[in-house]
Amino acid sequence: MKLVIQGEASQEALGGKLAHLLRPPLIVYLEGDLGTGKTTLTRGILRGLGHGGAVRSPTYTLLEPYDLGPLRLYHLDLYRLGDPEELEYLGLRDLLDRDSVLFVEWPQRGGGALPPPDLEIRLDYRGPGRALDLVPRSPAGAELVSALAADPGLADEATTLTAD
Repeated sequence: MKLVIQGEASQEALGGKLAHLLRPPLIVYLEGDLGTGKTTLTRGILRGLGHGGAVRSPTYTLLEPYDLGPLRLYHLDLYRLGDPEELEYLGLRDLLDRDSVLFVEWPQRGGGALPPPDLEIRLDYRGPGRALDLVPRSPAGAELVSALAADPGLADEATTLTAD
């Protein structure tokens, strides 16, 4: 599924829509250049899940955990990761349980140490807006994308929507 959205508020609103569709366990890779809104989208997801506190990019900490009742969301930013083996020091294996959702920015820096994603979200600049390409990589990812495509309010956030 491909979406084009305009503005930070629309990106966060899209994140809110995604939030209601998350079913753990789930691993989502967020791919895109600096400034394309990977953390903005994650902030929208966290707000949609009821998190009212700050949402920081984990660029320096590599990991920000959020305990959201029955669901735990882990936001990883691997931009500054020196070696994929460092993921072991973060306790990556301990994060992968049936109640967890992982959002991983810069997953390519994790090399073979990361498990495969259920969903890849690729973000690119599109004029003043952003183009998002949601690519399911598992049945869970395909289910999420199908449910999002069926959302009648999606057109409110997306200027352009095409389903592949």
